[in-house]
Amino acid sequence: PKTEQQIQQGLRLLMQGRTTLVIAHRLATVQEADIIYFIQDGRVVESGSHQALMTKDGAYARLYSLELQPANEMAEASTDDVDD
Repeated sequence: PKTEQQIQQGLRLLMQGRTTLVIAHRLATVQEADIIYFIQDGRVVESGSHQALMTKDGAYARLYSLELQPANEMAEASTDDVDD
C-alpha cells in the first residue's frame, strides 16, 4: 500500500487540469475520479462518482465492499490478537 499511495499521489499531480482515462481493476485507483464508468460483461452498467455509486448499492458497491474484505478481516484479526 505505501507504493500504491506514492503512485496515486503522482497520478493525482499528473492528472490535475486534464481529462484522463484510467482503466483499473482495483477500485481504490479510481475512487477520486469525477465520474466512474463501471463495465460488466462489456457494457456500462453504472456510472457516477464513487459516493453516488456507493449510495446506489449496486454492482460497483458490492465489488468495492468485496475488495475491502481482506483488509477488514486482517484488521479484525490483529485487533483480536491484541485483546487476548
